[in-house]
Amino acid sequence: VYTKLSKSIAPEIYGMDDVKRSLLLLLVGGSSMQMGDGLKIRGDINIALIGDPGVAKSQLLKQVSRLTPRGVYTTGKGSSGVGLTAAVVRDPISNEINLEGGALVLADLGVCCIDEFDKMEESDRTAIHEVMEQQSVSIAKAGITTTLNARTSILAAANPIYGRYNKKLTPHQNINLPAALLSRFDLVFLLLDKAERLSDELMSRH
Repeated sequence: VYTKLSKSIAPEIYGMDDVKRSLLLLLVGGSSMQMGDGLKIRGDINIALIGDPGVAKSQLLKQVSRLTPRGVYTTGKGSSGVGLTAAVVRDPISNEINLEGGALVLADLGVCCIDEFDKMEESDRTAIHEVMEQQSVSIAKAGITTTLNARTSILAAANPIYGRYNKKLTPHQNINLPAALLSRFDLVFLLLDKAERLSDELMSRH
């Protein structure tokens, strides 16, 4: 059953069996634990897909966002820190200040898929640190101080700095992501576009 379910995720994409198995576990999720001292251990896993362009990373993200009932798909280039967490807006009619949740808050108890994760601004990327570990968003703006739930799994896709992955460099040198953020991902998959005749022939026949 586990193998059949994993293969049913993006069946049009050839191979990537381990990636599809991990995406199935991400969709199913785990159970969070509350320790005796009040410490909470999250049950959701975060996955990063890193590799060469054209290896179907974006297709996998879109497929996962469609499969989950509370899936949100966004891109790093078109998302700001406020757009991911929460924004304070003033109602034009009543002139009252309201709080509007961003992509991570809307994906509570679901999956937030962030494409082009490496293209995000550094200031916007820091907003994700708290969500990935504490699964909450703390807001202190315009007199509003509150904490919003963001119990979401994060599925991110990123490309190497130099266009293609350089095997002579370490993964950290290839990816424009800080080590503190990269360590918050439970699974990091390196997807390389290898020029092999047999694999390319099997892929074309798929």
